[in-house]
Amino acid sequence: MRRLGHEPVCYAEGDAEHADVDAAVIEPGEAAGLRLARSLTERNIPVLFTSIYPAHEELLALEPVAYLVKPFPLYALERALQGVLASSDCTPAAAAL
Repeated sequence: MRRLGHEPVCYAEGDAEHADVDAAVIEPGEAAGLRLARSLTERNIPVLFTSIYPAHEELLALEPVAYLVKPFPLYALERALQGVLASSDCTPAAAAL
């Protein structure tokens, strides 16, 4: 994230309503990640999923801007993140999870 000029924000289980981010990179394999993704998508904050597991229907229903299966090249994450932030007119200081 820093290499792209953004400040990363690490999410600790709690109130996602106060997460002040422009986009989120989430591992949806755990319940906490899935809850966070639901909360953010309800607020129209784009999510990118990175996981060792292939996508399933419940995850795809959240309409992530990308679903990257590990291992993936770093440039794939960079491109997905740059694309979503550019389309939402975020500043270079935009945060990502």
